[in-house]
Amino acid sequence: MSHAPDDHPEPESLAEQFYVYDVRTDGGEIRYYGEPLADRETVLDGLSPLFRSRGYRVSLTRETGEYVLVARERSPGVDGVPWTNVALFVATAATTLFAGARWYGVDPLAAPTRLLEAWPFALGVLSVLAVHELGHYTLGRYHDVDASLPYFIPLPNLIGTLGAVIRVRERVPSRRALFDFGVAGPLAGLAATVVVTAVGVSLPPVAVASGAGPSVELGYPPLVRGVAALLGEPLTYPAGMRVNPVVVAGWVGAFVTFLNLLPVGQLDGAHVLRAVAGERTEQVQWLVPVVLAGLAGYLFLFEDGRSAGLWLVWAVLAVVFARLRGPGPTDDAAVGSGRTLVAVATFVLGALCFTPTPVVLT
Repeated sequence: MSHAPDDHPEPESLAEQFYVYDVRTDGGEIRYYGEPLADRETVLDGLSPLFRSRGYRVSLTRETGEYVLVARERSPGVDGVPWTNVALFVATAATTLFAGARWYGVDPLAAPTRLLEAWPFALGVLSVLAVHELGHYTLGRYHDVDASLPYFIPLPNLIGTLGAVIRVRERVPSRRALFDFGVAGPLAGLAATVVVTAVGVSLPPVAVASGAGPSVELGYPPLVRGVAALLGEPLTYPAGMRVNPVVVAGWVGAFVTFLNLLPVGQLDGAHVLRAVAGERTEQVQWLVPVVLAGLAGYLFLFEDGRSAGLWLVWAVLAVVFARLRGPGPTDDAAVGSGRTLVAVATFVLGALCFTPTPVVLT
């Protein structure tokens, strides 16, 4: 059997979780071939701290009938220019401009030269998403978690995007790190949402010709309505006038925050709840699709079906997400009462971002 390089764990040090019968070097990877002596999660829980202390992250795969532990060098920082991230950001800027033009009553296909008029909307949406994801990234760096920069997701829909994500490339070292990483995004995004909403309601409404712009009516959650009320600004206007599209960007921030705080799968709410409550999260997350489906049924029966389809889709997605649970932390020590209180406050703020009819076709 080959020996691992000097800076990698020797096969003997893995013996309690993984029996190794061969070690190979493949480019920048060290591959340990053998047999796991426990289930996958237990093996990785036991071995991740050992590899992490040597500067590596480890994964367990199965190739052509053999189990393989793959060790790769950790790189929490940014190596070179992240061209994929940049390209996706530019593409998302373009699609949010396209979507924003419609909120300003401009047909982007008939008048492409007027796309730049939608820059306030695009800036508002991109700012909320960027601040949310950079909240995750900053706390990830603080806890030395190997995570990517944000990947923005362009999509030609009502708001021009499907959001943004960060890829975590290793197991989070502790429940405290998982909590901080999970809660930082929603709290940062909420702060950005309040600022964008305050700017939006302070800007003048826009004149929109009959039939122009998206044929939808937005339902504003308590957070958005509260910001408008504090500033003494309206959210509804007479026919032919619409709220400034920057307010729509604030609505996007609130809606995205609520969805992210659903305690299911790998959403932020599940990270926060898993860090606080541990394995009890597994029982809670299966209630989410039931509640969402119940909400859809109520809206269908008593509210003329307003937004019922939206919540039914999310009920199905919640079932899918619940089956895609992310890896837990390697250190299971409790997060403490301070973080628990922050978790409660975060979910309360998330509830202020909820409205039963966020989007209604008109």
